[in-house]
Amino acid sequence: MADEFDVIVIGAGPAGENVADRAVRGGLTAAVVEERLAGGECSYWACVPSKALLRPIDLAAEVSRVPGLSLGEIDVAAVLARRDEAVSRYDDAGQVRWLEGVPAEFVRGRGRLDGPKRVRVTTEDGGERVLTARQAVVLATGSTAAMPPVPGLAEADPWTSHEVTAATEIPERLAVLGGGVVACEMAQAMHGLGARQTTVLVRGGGLLSRMEPFAGELLAESFAEAGIDVRTRTDVARIERPEPGGKVTVHLAEDPPLEADELLVATGRRPATRDLGLSSVGLADGDYVGVDDSMRATGIADGWLYAVGDVNGRALLTHMGKYQARICGDVIAARARGDELPAMRDLAGGYGAPQVVFTDPQVCAVGRTEAAAREEGFRVRAVDYDLGSVTGAYLLGDGYRGRARAVVDEDRKVLLGVTFAGPGAAELLHAATIAVTAEVPLERLWHAVPSFPTVSEVWLRLLEAYGL
Repeated sequence: MADEFDVIVIGAGPAGENVADRAVRGGLTAAVVEERLAGGECSYWACVPSKALLRPIDLAAEVSRVPGLSLGEIDVAAVLARRDEAVSRYDDAGQVRWLEGVPAEFVRGRGRLDGPKRVRVTTEDGGERVLTARQAVVLATGSTAAMPPVPGLAEADPWTSHEVTAATEIPERLAVLGGGVVACEMAQAMHGLGARQTTVLVRGGGLLSRMEPFAGELLAESFAEAGIDVRTRTDVARIERPEPGGKVTVHLAEDPPLEADELLVATGRRPATRDLGLSSVGLADGDYVGVDDSMRATGIADGWLYAVGDVNGRALLTHMGKYQARICGDVIAARARGDELPAMRDLAGGYGAPQVVFTDPQVCAVGRTEAAAREEGFRVRAVDYDLGSVTGAYLLGDGYRGRARAVVDEDRKVLLGVTFAGPGAAELLHAATIAVTAEVPLERLWHAVPSFPTVSEVWLRLLEAYGL
């Protein structure tokens, strides 16, 4: 059976959903193909469930800092039940209804490119359906957990972000490979919910290595105080798990073996393109799909292929995938109508991408770090301020610790990047995102008066420290 649509989207995660929505708003017809659950990784195995698991840990830490308040033991069963509610108990009926209300046709099955503007779908019952696109095919298949080549690791059936966010029991002993966002968030969540022996093994010199160094240092201090063992510059030699579901032994290159009940691998992501049919259109299977600023795939004749979200490798963040998808859907519709294309800037690619790490302390950043800005040739000055010195931070609780950094382009007097680390700091980020992406001059930013007594007063303190 052959079906024709203006736009075919492979992948029904947040990015794929947004492409379809914007394309239909622009007057086109759309079909969305998804093998697993509509709503994608973020809704069921990443952003949503991880934050549902982290919120009690965050709240418990807040309560502990306020005199006159106390909190008993966390009810783990209740936390897991709320996580299940947050992910709709892994039922995507609501997401499917939303897509169909766009309206877009939802096609359940494994979609693969089958030559220009053709998508071959293997349906749930083993049948096949061939879809053809009049205007565009959009790849929105996301990414999957990368598995480092450690002997015995794959055979040990370790947890990835999928298994840890869907856990029904909390292991007593947890080993974590990695020091990035997933590793840090899930180490703290599992430890707070009952993994009394939690060990984080990091090959590099610290946590959150892609962010400002002080962010990882503050988080490492918090981990140490909570009893989470962070071991940096640690190489894993091999993994042993003789019995499925049994004890895991992590053999380290220079230290004694580490035993755990469960092993979480959080060492990065790879594009979900290994079985996507890229070779049928002249691209390399398994690679990221390179795109221009309109999200159109480069190197494809007639320009009919697009890629949004993690699959293009520009910024592996859900909100940035959705942003790219809005650009993409609008561009496809405009090209189909022969209209002038909407204005585009290279914000989908990275430097304007905001990110929050929902640990305690929270870490959030937008734009370039000081080191990245210098590497790119900017003449910069970094200004730091102690977040705990702001009155609003003191009022949030005793012992508040945090830090803020603004990276200033000395030639244009605008912000290239801002990083905050501290309890509740995530709520500061959108102001920073506006300042960085809109390139607000510092002299004008000085007139944006923060309310007292809020933590946002750090903006004034940063500008004063700069010399305004």
